[in-house]
Amino acid sequence: MTALTDYWWLLLLVLCLVLYKFVLRVFFGMVIVPEDKIGLVTKKFVLFGASKSLPDGRIIATKGEAGYQAKTLAPGLYWGMWPWQYSVNMTSFTIIPEGNIGLLLSKDGAEIPTGRILAQKVSSDNFQDATLFLDNGGQKGRQSAFITTGSYRINTFLFEVVMTPQIVISENMVGIVTAMDGEPIPIGQIAGKFVDNHNNFQDFDQFLKNGGNRGLQPQVMLAGSYYINSWAVQIEQTPMTDVPIGYVGVVISYIGEDGKDVTGDTFKHGNIVSKGQRGVWMEPFGPGKYALNIYTTKLEPVPTTNLVLNWADARSESHNLDKNLSTITVRSKDGFPFNLDVSQIIHVPANEAPKVIARFGSMNNLVSQVLEPTIGNYFRNSAQESDVISFLSTRKERQESAKKHIKVVLDEYNVNAVDTLIGDIVPPESLMKTLTDRKIAEEEQKTYQTQRMAQEQRQGVEKETAIADMQKEIVKASQSVEIAQRTADATVKKAEGDATSLKLNVNAEAEATKMRANAEAEATKARAGAQAEATKLTASAEAERISKTGLAEAEKIKAIGKSTAEAYQLQVSAMGGDNFTKYKITEEIGKGKIKVIPDVLISGNNGSDGGISGLLGMKLMEMMDTKNEKEDSKTK
Repeated sequence: MTALTDYWWLLLLVLCLVLYKFVLRVFFGMVIVPEDKIGLVTKKFVLFGASKSLPDGRIIATKGEAGYQAKTLAPGLYWGMWPWQYSVNMTSFTIIPEGNIGLLLSKDGAEIPTGRILAQKVSSDNFQDATLFLDNGGQKGRQSAFITTGSYRINTFLFEVVMTPQIVISENMVGIVTAMDGEPIPIGQIAGKFVDNHNNFQDFDQFLKNGGNRGLQPQVMLAGSYYINSWAVQIEQTPMTDVPIGYVGVVISYIGEDGKDVTGDTFKHGNIVSKGQRGVWMEPFGPGKYALNIYTTKLEPVPTTNLVLNWADARSESHNLDKNLSTITVRSKDGFPFNLDVSQIIHVPANEAPKVIARFGSMNNLVSQVLEPTIGNYFRNSAQESDVISFLSTRKERQESAKKHIKVVLDEYNVNAVDTLIGDIVPPESLMKTLTDRKIAEEEQKTYQTQRMAQEQRQGVEKETAIADMQKEIVKASQSVEIAQRTADATVKKAEGDATSLKLNVNAEAEATKMRANAEAEATKARAGAQAEATKLTASAEAERISKTGLAEAEKIKAIGKSTAEAYQLQVSAMGGDNFTKYKITEEIGKGKIKVIPDVLISGNNGSDGGISGLLGMKLMEMMDTKNEKEDSKTK
């Protein structure tokens, strides 16, 4: 026992080593806050100095009062936190995962003003400094601010954190916003006014400060991810408004200021205003996709291509504007009801589309309020002016008349009438039987006439055949005559050709002869020149010879002549003059063997000169014969 008493201190040391934390906590008020925790402090009572109790309505102490303390203990070592006065609860950090936000609900603070549901944002280090939050006027309840992804030292005595995912708006979708807090919507409007500088409603406190209204908002949110306080803003996703090709979209705005009509005095069927004002906008949207708020604006599609509407039970176009139209039943002048199908082609110009919508509200209303009664009544009135047979036979004229009439009517409604077409016409069955019987009788009559004409044509053919058979001989004789004529013509042509050929040959030969003659003339001239020269020399020599010979001959002749003359003189003297002449003539006749008695005897009247006259007559006869021979040769 004494041994144990001597070593009591060792037992105390072991106990201290085992229970050191308890000892330090009890005797020194030590508190250790781990690195991943925070300490939430509750003060059980107040010894002295500070107020002993919290003000009415408060649950968080900021000035040392007893109760939940606003100040938390960050990771670390603390002294003086005696367990009989303080209790410290260790809690984990508030962690906001990726893709989420933390919405905070404050359990203490000032009262939210009447009419508001969210507390305004105050500086509080992202709600990590509860004291700063309360001292700056932080309000109890749902907070307009929130915390994003990260770790936070949040005093859970004061704040409750609710995690919610980010708002993700998909492609080709539009986020329609409804604000849960703000000023009331102005009277006469269905949505709040347009407010800027709130970062797509992610800074809702700024939205409130800028005078944003609660309720439906005119702004929309496009595709993307957003940090949106779902206590402050509700998002509804709707598809983007699509205007197909071949259409325009006429915008009807339900919000905005009342605009002034921009059509002037010419259009008195509704107000058409500028873009952004309440009413029908003057400028329609072309083909494309638009982020429109379907609750504040309406886009009425208007086809701008040619639009076909069918008044027929069995046919309807893809646009379905004619789905309620049916075959038109009319009654003729003679009391027969019959049905007809009609197609109407219309065109709405893009710049006239707002006027059509301002007047009718939609294309369906245009069809039901204008086109259906106009076209139906026109054809009913037209049918009553004619019997069925006339209506059928004048279909083309009635179609043209309907086109003109409907065009005039639709022009008043800013719609172009392109064409009006009458389709099937179905007369009464009884009338159709009568028409069929009549048509059959007419066709039979035509058949008989055709057969008679065929017989007449057959007779004509036989007659023409007989004539054609006789025509063989006629043609044969005619051909013989023509052949003979052609043969004669060929002979003439051949003769002409031969003559032409001969003429060409003669001309060629004459030309050749001429050329040869020229050549010979040139040669002859050359030879003549040479011969002339030679002759000249010869002549000179001959002349010299003749000159000398002539002189001698002349002397000889002179001597002979002289002697002859003397002899003749002696003979004349001896014989007499007449007798000497007759003698010489007779001598010459004998030498020349001249006929003394002519073939034709010509005698003269005077006997004395009969001989001379006879000689002259003979000479004359010879000259005449020579002349006749020349004339005969010329004639040939």
